[in-house]
Amino acid sequence: MKLIIQIPCYNEAESLPITLKELPRAVPGFSSVEWLIINDGSTDGTAEIAKKCGVDHIVNFTNNQGLARTFLAGLDSCIKLGADVIVNTDADNQYAAADIPSLVAPILAGKADIVIGIRPIDTIETFSFLKKILQKLGSAVVRFVSKTDISDAPSGFRAISREAALRINVFNDYTYTLETIIQAGQKNIAITSVPVGVNGELRPSRLVKSIPSYIRKSVVTIVRIFVVYKAFRFFMSVGIFVFSLGLLGGARYLYYLFSDSGAGHIQSLILSSILLGIGFQTMLTAFLADLLAVNRRLMEDVQYRVKKLNYSNKD
Repeated sequence: MKLIIQIPCYNEAESLPITLKELPRAVPGFSSVEWLIINDGSTDGTAEIAKKCGVDHIVNFTNNQGLARTFLAGLDSCIKLGADVIVNTDADNQYAAADIPSLVAPILAGKADIVIGIRPIDTIETFSFLKKILQKLGSAVVRFVSKTDISDAPSGFRAISREAALRINVFNDYTYTLETIIQAGQKNIAITSVPVGVNGELRPSRLVKSIPSYIRKSVVTIVRIFVVYKAFRFFMSVGIFVFSLGLLGGARYLYYLFSDSGAGHIQSLILSSILLGIGFQTMLTAFLADLLAVNRRLMEDVQYRVKKLNYSNKD
């Protein structure tokens, strides 16, 4: 059994040595433990530092690709290198590396294919009150959409089996954390969580450059996830709501018409007609979105089979 610990990195020359110093070289249940760094276009010598610190594998991007793409590139490389289990952690040493054995335990026991490290959000002093609220809100939305019970969806500390890594896709460019959990729920991939510790902050979060920016990106991410993975429900709900407003407007016009005071209320009829048309078209869009979702699932299944065939041949 091979475990590969992957770390997405972007200009992490200062924090990376501290993070690597804490990583284990032996984990119960595995015959080998290797480290992999995804250098996301760093300009501060991150790759050179990684080599000096004894990193086994380095994936280099010339230009910055973003966290989601580096995460996927890491999974792809780990699978090619024969990893049976992949642990993803951050380069800023946010997560306690000593909890890696606990993180991989459910996978080794055959109880899960993805394990999320749950941080003690309420006790993290560097998290503002607003950030804690947003973390919980995002996790609640993810639980609703994915039908899982993960209480810390934004956590990047996670263990992934080879089988689950073959099935994962990420469409969002901002972050992979929420979407991968939703995919696990959608694809019936066994997912669970374990409590993990956190270390002191080495640097400010790259994802949270400012609270307004974090709120905007979080809201857009949550809405986009809901639209992508619950397309039929989203468009049908909007369509029924707008159509209902049109019906109410039409009923209002008819009320005044039959009460002999319909003159002057022609605006209600026009608005009602517009709302009924928009609502009906939106409901039709729900069916089209559902067909696209079916096509996406079929394409993902084909992609999974091609990946599995290619990597099994290389093994």
